[in-house]
Amino acid sequence: MAKLPKDLLGLRELNAEQIQLILDTATACKDIFSRDLKKVPTLRGKTVVTLFFEPSTRTRTSFEIAGKWMSADLVNLTVSSSSVAKGESFVDTARTLEAMGVDLIIIRHSLGGTPRLLADSVAAHVINAGDGAHEHPTQGLLDLYSIREKKGRIAGLNVVIVGDILHSRVAKSNIYGLTKLGAKVTVVAPPTLIPKGIGEFGVTIETDLDKALRDADVVNILRIQLERQTKAYFPTLREYSKLFGVNLSRLRQARPDLLVMHPGPANLGVEISEEVSVHDQSVITEQVTNGVAVRMALLYLLTGGGNKDEILH
Repeated sequence: MAKLPKDLLGLRELNAEQIQLILDTATACKDIFSRDLKKVPTLRGKTVVTLFFEPSTRTRTSFEIAGKWMSADLVNLTVSSSSVAKGESFVDTARTLEAMGVDLIIIRHSLGGTPRLLADSVAAHVINAGDGAHEHPTQGLLDLYSIREKKGRIAGLNVVIVGDILHSRVAKSNIYGLTKLGAKVTVVAPPTLIPKGIGEFGVTIETDLDKALRDADVVNILRIQLERQTKAYFPTLREYSKLFGVNLSRLRQARPDLLVMHPGPANLGVEISEEVSVHDQSVITEQVTNGVAVRMALLYLLTGGGNKDEILH
């Protein structure tokens, strides 16, 4: 039987069986969504801390809801008002939290590798909620879950990832997860936004979005991360939108069952048009909902859960 490691630091470190275990457990968690009282005692007595060094709305709130629905004691540490602001290292802060009996720490940081450093320093479980341009494993898992939920499978699907591949931690986690589960992945972007060596991960590189969409089952559209770009990677946003933006015209040229995804927040009118973002083929809202289910599954599995039937009681 598959078992997860102590920490969830990235999808590169998981095998296909472990990823399937998380997705299957998330399905059990999603049953709770239809209840009038969305709360189970599964994690009663467990203490979870969120430690976010970068702003976040979706991910942080999603973890908070997941923890509360499973009856965990949840502490949100605001870095600006913690001892970190006085010069204490984040590892010392984490060790202090651990001494208080914390079971699991969820961390987001602008530097890649910070969750690994934390995980190696504390006995508590650690979940990477996004580190620099390295990985965003929970977003990758909810994307996989959303594809499997809508398509019924992942193996054999043609998945296009278009956008700022170079600065995207979401792209990395998606590539690791999708290829391990048997999908064919094509990345599309201006040459300046495609990282060197990405072909070694088993993906096809393309710069013509129309060509890539012709046989695609899924298109995952990434946000242009202007805040991470230190130089100009393309002439203008208008030109980028013309060549790499997904609009109604492009959607009509693709398969009628093309699944449209975006991790949010979106630059409407740049990488995706407003019409496409709310189109029947878009599952952007479902991705947000599924994020709660996936994070519930991770909290449960990492803190010792084994039988998913326990979740519902």
